[in-house]
Amino acid sequence: MGTLLLVATPIGNLGDITLRALEALRTADAIACEDTRHTLKLLSHYEIRKPLLSFHANDEERGAARVLGLLAEGKTVAYCSDAGTPGLSDPGAVLARKAREAGHGVSPLPGPSAFAALVCASGFGGRSFLFDGFPSPKPGRRRSRLVELMGRPESFVVYESPHRILKLMADIADIDPDRRVCIGREMTKIHEEFPVGSAAELRERLGAAGEPRGEFAVLVAGTDLA
Repeated sequence: MGTLLLVATPIGNLGDITLRALEALRTADAIACEDTRHTLKLLSHYEIRKPLLSFHANDEERGAARVLGLLAEGKTVAYCSDAGTPGLSDPGAVLARKAREAGHGVSPLPGPSAFAALVCASGFGGRSFLFDGFPSPKPGRRRSRLVELMGRPESFVVYESPHRILKLMADIADIDPDRRVCIGREMTKIHEEFPVGSAAELRERLGAAGEPRGEFAVLVAGTDLA
């Protein structure tokens, strides 16, 4: 049987990749990745040359079939999403499940995660955190889910694109303008920042900064910390 290695990759700074991840990428028979162009930059930086398999988020079934074919030949395949840990709001869960069901070995190689980085830098503390991935782009669904999450005792983390971050912050501020929030922007990159304040303050700050740029992760304090 083959072995599937789920490899966490840097969320920005290429120096954050682990030694174990580099060893896996160098020794695997093939590398499956969310976007071959993106992963190629990482591999080129570390002078790694391996056959690449495309594994798009919108076509996981077909990508999984190609990887399972290699695993059935007894090969070792490393899978990495564009950034962070596979399966956490990134493709990889379907592949891991199908590989395990087929009897292949599945081994996670932990490493960078935007969720963990934001919780670490926020200083919010608390015994538990809820991760909810990307909010729905539909205003009604997004707002109703935020109402539900903001009524819970634990803090929660969501990811958002620069195109919708202002709408997200507007919804959070409308629901509870005084709720404490920490935003992680461009984490591990040159323009990294972690502004902390009330939802109303951060909505105003983002709105005054012009067109938002970069990737965002948002940590909203739960009712136990509000």
